[in-house]
Formats: sequence, structure tokens, C-alpha cells
Amino acid sequence: MLRIGDTAPSFCLLDADDREVCLKDFENRYIVLYFYPKDNTSGCTKEAIGFSDHIEEIRALGGEVIGISKDSTKSHKNFINKHNLKIILLSDPEHKVIEMYGAWQLKKRYGREYYGITRSTFIIDKKGKIAYVWPNVKVKGHVEDVINKLKEIVS
Repeated sequence: MLRIGDTAPSFCLLDADDREVCLKDFENRYIVLYFYPKDNTSGCTKEAIGFSDHIEEIRALGGEVIGISKDSTKSHKNFINKHNLKIILLSDPEHKVIEMYGAWQLKKRYGREYYGITRSTFIIDKKGKIAYVWPNVKVKGHVEDVINKLKEIVS
């Protein structure tokens, strides 16, 4: 997992409209970069709606929200349309970026081990450095925590 002060790994991935979006496209903005397991699951839906509901406040602070999962661009498009999401969702089917950020981890469920996405969030500052990390996110109250931390970083 990356640490505060590390340079954020650069990447380019496809969005829900199959357009390439790169981290460098957001220079001079704060990025709330979050990794989540799967479109249209309860926790992931709550998190995406939460960020969408607060996107104007985040943008007013100079920020943008980018969510990344292994889901296809088509799945992201359906997820965005179904829930009227206002955030950027990027597709990483080979989990390369997910791995670069340390969000691809060994998990255990019902006695079985497997690799998957650990819900995690990073704030990347205007200089491309990791400003804050949440390594094992619990959805409830998370968006508010992110906004409060962003306010602290910006001021």
C-alpha cells in the first residue's frame, strides 16, 4: 500500500464512454481516488452515490472523484445511468492500477482465500503526491471523512 508523501503512480484507463482518462489529465486538482470491488453491489452503490451527492462540494475544494474497479466500461455505464452518478468510473479489468496502489489483496471469505479489491481511498494532491490514505474503508461515514480530510489538506 502506498504511503502519505509517495508519488501517485501514473495511469491511463478507459471510462464508461470508452474514453481514455489519465491521472495527468487532472494536474492542479486534488484527486479522490477510490478502489471498490463491484458495480451495483450494496456497499459500492452507497459509496458511489455518496460521492456523487457531494461532488459539487468536492469540486468547490478543487477536487475530483475517480472510482476504479475491475468492471467493464459497459458495466460502469449501466451503473452510472442506473444511479445517476456524477463521478468518473474507470475500468481496470487486468487490475494493473489496482495492484500499483496496493488495493489488490488476499482476502478470506467463508474459509476460502482469493485475491480481490480491498476497498481503499487515496487523496492525491496537486503535485501528484499521496496526501492521505484509507486502506480498509467502511462505507458508512466515509464520504464525510474524505471531505473533512480534503478541507484540512486544502486549507
